[in-house]
Amino acid sequence: MSSEVATKLEKPQLRRLLESQIKKNLAISIGLAILGGVAFQHFVCDARKQRYADFYKNYDAEKEFQRMKAAGLFQSG
Repeated sequence: MSSEVATKLEKPQLRRLLESQIKKNLAISIGLAILGGVAFQHFVCDARKQRYADFYKNYDAEKEFQRMKAAGLFQSG
């Protein structure tokens, strides 16, 4: 019975083990890097663009200037 178990086990990979592991890890790391880049683009960059667009949609630069001028923030000689 013990001889049956010994014959069913496959042989260990003795050559090019590092090469095969590097290929697998490289594929995984490239996939995760692409996924991380897409997630960053969607959740950070696009959200930031939308916040800027919402802010400048109703922004009045002249009104803001008059508010700061009335508060005494500008000094001139």
